Amino acid sequence: MTLSMHQASAPVFIQGLTGLGGVLAKAAVHAADRKIDPAALLQARLYPDMFPLVRQVQLATDFAKGPLARLAGVEVPAWDDVETSFEALIARVEKAVAYARNFTAEQIDGSEDRDIALVRRGETTIIKGRAYLLTQAVPNFYFHLTTAYAILRHNGVEVGKRDFLGMA
Repeated sequence: MTLSMHQASAPVFIQGLTGLGGVLAKAAVHAADRKIDPAALLQARLYPDMFPLVRQVQLATDFAKGPLARLAGVEVPAWDDVETSFEALIARVEKAVAYARNFTAEQIDGSEDRDIALVRRGETTIIKGRAYLLTQAVPNFYFHLTTAYAILRHNGVEVGKRDFLGMA
């Protein structure tokens, strides 16, 4: 049996985002219980030249919604990056999960050889759907997901692998 493009995308993004939502909820409780200004965690970084938690979450959701839309051949929805609280970030994650759940196998399967146009720094490159999903979309999604988790863990939020995997 082969792994379909839908199986390799939507459920993967949904599981990762579900874990992220749970981790963010634990971070909000952590901040409240310890009387930590939530902004301290929301703006925390692993290193000065890296994005803060808020941006990591925004990018994780972008790397779920964008690839699904591109693989399905629909326009990528534009979401403003305006979140400034845990509640707003959790709402964004939930919005991304709902968006991902809307895609059917019929929309995504067969996109292996679809030309995906990516515009970066004003330059357009074309990549085939399978290569895009496996070498760019999923790795970028997990990079930002993992970095968000690591920022919170580094700052004392008690989360573990089951939280990351959305199984807690």
